[in-house]
Amino acid sequence: MFQIRRHVLLLAAAAFPVSAIGCNPFTLGLLTPVPIQPWVAERMNQKYGNRNDGRTPIMPPIRDGFPPPICEDAPSDQEVLRAMPRVTRGVPYIYEEFRDDIVIVKNRLVDKIDPPRFFPLVGPAQLHHCHWECVVYYTETCQSDHPFPMQTKKNRVQVLYIDKDHLHLYVGPNTDTQKQITHDLTKY
Repeated sequence: MFQIRRHVLLLAAAAFPVSAIGCNPFTLGLLTPVPIQPWVAERMNQKYGNRNDGRTPIMPPIRDGFPPPICEDAPSDQEVLRAMPRVTRGVPYIYEEFRDDIVIVKNRLVDKIDPPRFFPLVGPAQLHHCHWECVVYYTETCQSDHPFPMQTKKNRVQVLYIDKDHLHLYVGPNTDTQKQITHDLTKY
């Protein structure tokens, strides 16, 4: 047993200097370059670049004597395109898929304000429901150049439903308090 252990240690000691010279990529330790696919940076930007998409904004209170607010902020084109299913990631020149001639039509479906209730971390507030139907018209192009060139174009329609709900603080029926809170939140 002692002889075997001694031979293994001598072999490891002899192999270490040989492996540490030349073009061995594993000798850099933690600095060893790791190949990364080109789409990784794009995926990380999609994942971390749009943090406020899922967050509910908190708006000033609804003041007595004024008309109730309406949902005027339709989803942006970027939000609609991010909500669509992703294009198939193909292999260049073997199979590629594109979306061209994109037209987006937005329709407001629901504009409703709930009665006040307590929300954790916010306090008393009213939930304003804003539901939008977004119809996306586009031309889907599938292209392949190998083994022979081929291209197909199809007109497509995608229907998406996007919620843009937000909260309005509720401070009670006192108009002076409503004015003060509105001034503190909006600076006018």
